[in-house]
Amino acid sequence: MQNLELLAPAKNLECGMTAISHGADAVYIGASRFGARAAAGNSLDDIQQLCEYAHQFGARVYVTINTIIYEDELAATKEMLEALNTIGVDALLVQDMGILELIEHWDAKVPFRMELHASTQTDNRTAEKVRWLQEVGFKRAVLARELSAREISRIHHAVPEMDLEVFVHGALCVSYSGVCYASQHCFHRSANRGECAQFCRMKFDLLDSNQHEVEHQRHLLSMRDMCQLEHLHELAESGACSFKIEGRLKDVEYVKNVVSAYSKELNKIVNSHPDLYSRASYGRVDYAFEPDLRKTFNRGFTTYFLNGRQANIANFDTPKAMGEYVGKVKEIRGNSFNVSGTAAFENGDGLCFINDAHELEGFRINKAEGNRLYPLKLPKRLRPGMALYRNNDVAFSRLLANVTARRRLQLAMRFGATSDGFFLCASSHEAEIKATANIVFEHQAARQSQRENIIKQLAKLGNTIFECQEIKIENHADEYFVPSSLLAELRRTAVDQLESQLKQAKQNAPEANVHNQPSSNVENIVPKAYKAHSYLYNISNHLSKQFYKAHGLTSVQPALELSASANPLVMQCRHCIRFALGFCEKRGGKRPTWDEPLFLRLGDGRRFRLEFDCKECQMNIYAE
Repeated sequence: MQNLELLAPAKNLECGMTAISHGADAVYIGASRFGARAAAGNSLDDIQQLCEYAHQFGARVYVTINTIIYEDELAATKEMLEALNTIGVDALLVQDMGILELIEHWDAKVPFRMELHASTQTDNRTAEKVRWLQEVGFKRAVLARELSAREISRIHHAVPEMDLEVFVHGALCVSYSGVCYASQHCFHRSANRGECAQFCRMKFDLLDSNQHEVEHQRHLLSMRDMCQLEHLHELAESGACSFKIEGRLKDVEYVKNVVSAYSKELNKIVNSHPDLYSRASYGRVDYAFEPDLRKTFNRGFTTYFLNGRQANIANFDTPKAMGEYVGKVKEIRGNSFNVSGTAAFENGDGLCFINDAHELEGFRINKAEGNRLYPLKLPKRLRPGMALYRNNDVAFSRLLANVTARRRLQLAMRFGATSDGFFLCASSHEAEIKATANIVFEHQAARQSQRENIIKQLAKLGNTIFECQEIKIENHADEYFVPSSLLAELRRTAVDQLESQLKQAKQNAPEANVHNQPSSNVENIVPKAYKAHSYLYNISNHLSKQFYKAHGLTSVQPALELSASANPLVMQCRHCIRFALGFCEKRGGKRPTWDEPLFLRLGDGRRFRLEFDCKECQMNIYAE
């Protein structure tokens, strides 16, 4: 039986609780420091409250400590680890290997019980790397976004005991995570420190070696957003057990819509294959809306490299959200136009289009009369025949502003008579909890059956997380007079016991083990670029240096954030501009009409050389 986990982002406590209530099996959230989204930090009190809420449903909370850590931050890191361990966090997402050194010499009063998950920032793209991570103490590897289903399957079969987490939805980094230094090089904002300046969303000129422009001011590194909604079963068959939604800077609307869509899809897979799969947490979710991924922030969708290299994984025109396609401009008249299509519009909807200059333009609808729309100001570049997209749906936002889901545990109840009173037994099969309450009360024959009132009173579970699925009345207990107050007391006692049992579950977690030694030298299991540029190990403190030396690293260079490097490798990408423009002869493209090497040029004149490594089928980017 394979547990399938839907892992959702939590910008804050509200987003985290919303994700759980809408069907997430786990959430990942940033602590006050050391998360790869520096703008998404949370207090220990909020994280503890999220843990308490999630654990009621067997759901889990992972905290992101996935940045490189500087020497003067090690003491604060240790203090934070101790606090997170005490409040019941289930796992840490880690990039800096110095953390493993801290844990191996753990001396806190509370035993270390958090799992270690190797963040995608540790560049996990091969079976050899994943096996090595397992051997040094990681329970899970978050795989590179660029991997295909076949590659994931190969890793799973090579390291079957390792949990594999894959991204299924949201924004895509063009570079392998952890191997991107463009933001640091250009703006002194390190992606490895959670301060990415989104270099990949900027405009570039593409130049050949003779300085001729091949492309002018295009978003040549801007990927579309990932969407694997229709491929979850394929990923599960490949060995993935956790399906990760990107978006720790996204709001509650995004979380509601995306989590609901993916949770429903996972439920379909479980229901179709009950002998193979189950959900990783419990509780039934009742939804008050129908999710629609087209209506939430997206740059257009792609399955990326799921089934190998494909066209249209990037959008060279815009890095901004386009939303759902709603039709084409049919006719423009005066200050209004009409749309061919079946979409319904409302006053205030936001629309956008790609103009003749390959730029995204947006506008708001002031008044909608059927498919005739009156913008606040008619865009000058709008033309008949242009495709329209809606990136702000007023009606859908209004719907999501309400209570849109409720998650509850199903209870089976048994009520019966004892020798000197009555008992109530309540249990949840999926949560494996059971409670029995007894009360002393003289048996008095009732004038009429008490069945209807017994069921009515016991089923009043109010604002608890429980819902009554069935009530069985045993040994003719409904023939006795049973006051409603007595039934309420039995119900409250049983519910209190059940809630207490749910809270105790985390305390039984086993102590973590990070003392294993790998069989492979680290230098033998990393991509060849690491040998030429050892700053790719991202070593930024003495503990990390100590760790890598102990595991075979001979040339120890500090992280690029701490050392200068001439013409550094700033990105390593599976995305290939040559292929995207139709000039990959290896894959049936045209013969290039330019002289290489090619260069990317920012608006301020800074240039970056492109290296096409066709043997590895990847593109390397070097700062000039």
